[in-house]
Amino acid sequence: MKEEVKGLYAAVILSIAIIFITNAIFDKAAPENAAPVPSVETAVDKQAKLPEKNIEENTSPILEEEKLSAEEVIARDRRIDIQNTALAGSIRVKGARFDNLLLEKYKQTIEEGSPDVELLYPAKTAMPYYAEFGWLSTNNIKTPDKDTIWTVKGSKLTPSSPLVFEWNNGQGLKFIRKVSLDNNYMFTIQQDVENNTGREITLYPYGLINKTVDKEKVAGGVVHEGLIGVVDKNLKELKYKDLDDKEYKEFKTSGGWGGFSDRYWFTAMIFNTGSDQTVKFSNTGKDSYQVDYVGAPVKIAPDSVGTNNLMFFAGAKEIKLLDTYTKKLGIEKFDLAVDFGWYYFLTKPFFYILDFLYNLIGNMGWAILLFAALLRLCMFPVANKSYESMSKMKKVQPKLKELQERYKDDKMKLQQETMALYRRDKINPAAGCLPMLIQIPVFFSLYKVLNISIEIRQAPFIGWIKDLSAPDPLTLSVLLHIPVPGLLNIGVWPILMGITMFVQQKLNPAPTNKDQARMFAMMPLIFTFMLGHFASGLVIYWTLSNLLSIIQQKAIMKKNGVN
Repeated sequence: MKEEVKGLYAAVILSIAIIFITNAIFDKAAPENAAPVPSVETAVDKQAKLPEKNIEENTSPILEEEKLSAEEVIARDRRIDIQNTALAGSIRVKGARFDNLLLEKYKQTIEEGSPDVELLYPAKTAMPYYAEFGWLSTNNIKTPDKDTIWTVKGSKLTPSSPLVFEWNNGQGLKFIRKVSLDNNYMFTIQQDVENNTGREITLYPYGLINKTVDKEKVAGGVVHEGLIGVVDKNLKELKYKDLDDKEYKEFKTSGGWGGFSDRYWFTAMIFNTGSDQTVKFSNTGKDSYQVDYVGAPVKIAPDSVGTNNLMFFAGAKEIKLLDTYTKKLGIEKFDLAVDFGWYYFLTKPFFYILDFLYNLIGNMGWAILLFAALLRLCMFPVANKSYESMSKMKKVQPKLKELQERYKDDKMKLQQETMALYRRDKINPAAGCLPMLIQIPVFFSLYKVLNISIEIRQAPFIGWIKDLSAPDPLTLSVLLHIPVPGLLNIGVWPILMGITMFVQQKLNPAPTNKDQARMFAMMPLIFTFMLGHFASGLVIYWTLSNLLSIIQQKAIMKKNGVN
């Protein structure tokens, strides 16, 4: 029984180590070559086709041309500025395309004077990322495309001043597009079509988001980065590599949303409920991907107006804001744009507790430490059982060794005498394992929170910690003024964490199996160098948690008369 319990301990610790090692090694997805694919087609009625020219700008022939800076491309076209408290940028008048957007609340680095985070980029730059909307036709009706020169009413898009785009196709149709913006990241796009042709016409609303990806910068298993959406009330997450074999994924949905998810940033088209859409996730060329939709047909009688409404989100994954949109706008599962992981029921409440503590204290580092203390307090009864069991196990260690020596040639008798010893001393060897297993989901939920929350990004602590989402910058190479290999070049906080882990391990009963003992002895060192390259906020949390565990365990050992 004792060896089985030790084996369970070993399995749990190794499982944790494997998860961390996997995230560390595969933190970046290796780029893969993919051949260009034909223009996107969406099967609606008579196979209405998304305009081929919308896609051609990002297929491989264009990628082979010289790339321009965003400033150069933006200067070439007439544009209408965008401005609110969170966003800045512009809409290209030609094509009415959303392709220039900056997040003014967030900087690219923590350095003074760092530029704002750029979310959307125009075509013909190195990494285009844009959205456009319009109408499709199954006959020869001319509809607006990326080359359409619109007439614009309004000089600037702000929360108090929407824009109105107008275009006449010369065939009796007038296209009117009203674009509004709230105080955060949500655009509302109302598309009207005045029918003066003298006959009924049918058009299909469509929208697309196209993005070229630098796969060297795509995170691995910690946070989902790729195509994402809620279709037919189900969350769909596709990694870029899932579409690199020229395949596409197509879904039917009424309502929901679809777009692209980065670690902290997010774009999405929010579809109308009450009508059906066909949504497609696809690869549109080398390292270029697209989420597009075609809506239900809109029949427009003569001398009447056809209408389609759509919302477009482009901004930061601020969890409270996403929850607000979910409730006020009725967007299905919009908060799942944030990768809460398997333990959603723990991860999201943990975020709200951490956010409350941050608003109370004013410093995210101290909020993390207070959260660690409160978490240890909540886990106190569970941890007490574990430490009580470990103390009793440590107290009987000499007796166990004596039994092993006496019955080293009789395994059956050894097991019988060992179980008899446990019964006499009222020891349950498994009691130390169950609390540990209960705490694993708690730890990983907090680990997830510290990795996904934009509120942690670039949040300072005290001393040299200027960004809790980044590894400790005060590394051995900085302290010793000598080159240190990357894996070994860890900071002060990971070293402190390793020391506390070593001390905590010494308080536990030592495994009698030599192989297990060697493995356990190596764990503090392995975790020290492994977590040395993780977010400093997580390391700081773990260090304090270890210290509180040591204090609690020492108190219980003293109570049980164990040295």
